[in-house]
Amino acid sequence: MLTVDLINNNIPRLQLQDSIAKAIQLAGDYRVTHLPVVAEEKFLGLISEDDLLDADDSSLSIETLQDHFVTAFVKDNVHFLNAVNASISYDTNIVPVLNEERDLVGIISTQDLLKILGNFAGANEIGGIIVLEMERSQFAISEISRIVESNDSTILHLNSNTDAVTGMLTVTLHINRKEISAIVSTFERYDYDVIYYFGNEQFENEIHSNYKHLMNYLDI
Repeated sequence: MLTVDLINNNIPRLQLQDSIAKAIQLAGDYRVTHLPVVAEEKFLGLISEDDLLDADDSSLSIETLQDHFVTAFVKDNVHFLNAVNASISYDTNIVPVLNEERDLVGIISTQDLLKILGNFAGANEIGGIIVLEMERSQFAISEISRIVESNDSTILHLNSNTDAVTGMLTVTLHINRKEISAIVSTFERYDYDVIYYFGNEQFENEIHSNYKHLMNYLDI
């Protein structure tokens, strides 16, 4: 999904001549951390509620705070994950969307981003979760898929991230079934390190975890 598909025009836009007091009121009314500032629809930047509240004189215009504007935005033809990154990077709960002419075409709220991100990650789909840890050199999507499919199951979603300290890769699998103990056993048979998993076998999962801790202790 592209950013242009998520925009709305409910968030007000500030003009340079608007007062700081007006901006503070709008930020509170719409419960946003930032507000966009435009000049003839051209995006100038975001002004934060914190900077508005820190102003010495709220009767002055927004123009007096121009040095505090944050130029955070995304283009209207990029993947929505770019908006997620912008929201995180600039710690804002709105993300401006601009066209090629730098006109402000709309705003994406983090509330809308969260909904889309949840759908993107398959949060609305029923299934089990398996989390593996491995060396990056061990990561092979084809083999992981084969192990899952050998148990008459399918990977709905796969996500991976690298631990900045250890360099180990964590792979999270969302499986299309909740009865996943057989899949977990197959992974372990192929020497994969299953950190934890979530399915219908919650009690069995705890026993499995305790057993692994015991084996680690006996190896000491």
